[in-house]
Amino acid sequence: MNEDLTLIPGNSEAIMQVREECRRMVRNRAAVSAGVSALPVPGLDVMSDLSMLTGLVNDVNAAFGLTAAQVEHLQPTYKRIVYGAAAGVGGMMVGKLVTRQLAVQLLKRTGLRVFAKSAARFVPLAGQLASAAIGFTVFRKLGYDHVEACTTVAQQLLAARAA
Repeated sequence: MNEDLTLIPGNSEAIMQVREECRRMVRNRAAVSAGVSALPVPGLDVMSDLSMLTGLVNDVNAAFGLTAAQVEHLQPTYKRIVYGAAAGVGGMMVGKLVTRQLAVQLLKRTGLRVFAKSAARFVPLAGQLASAAIGFTVFRKLGYDHVEACTTVAQQLLAARAA
């Protein structure tokens, strides 16, 4: 086995196990995001989401062996596979150190939902519940998309390693 790939799950079953663990992590953090979204404090949810999303993406990358440092140590052939596969599935955060700026770009993609979440908060109770539901849904979608991107990249690396 190539030393560069030892942190990447070594077979299809391991990849699927890491995928499920990461999806569970996404759901847990989405629930926390929803709880923060329900609080009627302007701006708190956005700051919380940025911090949690940054941590989540970095944790998912690490679980798949696809952090920036790990990818940097791969052979050039495998690096091309990682970046090519990530670009092909829209995984702009695979193999990169995720910063607040990158997380802000990602949240801007969901701009309308974030605006709705913020506006809903000012309607007593029902608005707070709607804000929490929107927050949960947006965070979970972003997290699941990243997990799927990492899964695809890991599967392509596994296939390349077997070839």
